[in-house]
Amino acid sequence: MSAAMLELRHISKTFNPGTINEKRALCGVDLVLEEGDFVTVIGGNGAGKSTVLNAIAGVWPVDEGSILVGGIDVTGLPDYKRAALIGRVFQDPMTGTAATMQIEENLALAARRGKRRGLRWGVTRAEREEYRERLRILELGLEERMTAKVGLLSGGQRQALTLLMATLRKPKLLLLDEHTAALDPKTAEKVLNATEKVVGQEHLTTLMITHNMRDAIHHGNRLIMMNEGKIALDIRGEEKKNLTVEDLLHKFSVATEEEFSNDQALLSR
Repeated sequence: MSAAMLELRHISKTFNPGTINEKRALCGVDLVLEEGDFVTVIGGNGAGKSTVLNAIAGVWPVDEGSILVGGIDVTGLPDYKRAALIGRVFQDPMTGTAATMQIEENLALAARRGKRRGLRWGVTRAEREEYRERLRILELGLEERMTAKVGLLSGGQRQALTLLMATLRKPKLLLLDEHTAALDPKTAEKVLNATEKVVGQEHLTTLMITHNMRDAIHHGNRLIMMNEGKIALDIRGEEKKNLTVEDLLHKFSVATEEEFSNDQALLSR
């Protein structure tokens, strides 16, 4: 069994092969994440960021290569069979929660994921205490509003709640798919700070896609930059701590012999 929490072994994916719309999205990507790695992923539009995440989550099969999560080969498994190993937070704050249910009911649903559901579905006092403690970590005051309907929360509060739900039963791997992109900068910062806390406290192995270069630099212990379906840069340790946006752009142009040209990422630095 591998000690790595995530291993991508030479994974490739081409969409619409043999047609005029053929697109090579991933070209033999190799990547290993050790337990507790918090890796930020950046790259221009069409660089392969979301394709990698969807491949890991099992949204569709890869053409070649293998994917291991926590030492388990999941390459041939459909997404619902990988769900026990993987927590995921999407870009849209509305995706991960049930709006008509209370905060504590949403958390209870997440806690019971994959378990057989009996007729007793109420939230116990012990569970309520646990949820209150978890919510307190977010510093959004949600621990005082546990019976509030989730539909009444702001986008940032819902996204923070989705993060808790995705990590309540500690996953082998947490996938964050531009999970702050739909939020205003101030709220995005709050959710990112909450993310740091949850990831740190639970020692979660995390892959976070962002289009914001500054966020990619400031968060996590390792930064990956993708280009044309390949990993162009992999920066970690002291080198990452001292990185600036200008450094990153320079390293990218040296590695790929081209300029980085994604207005969205450049505007948000």
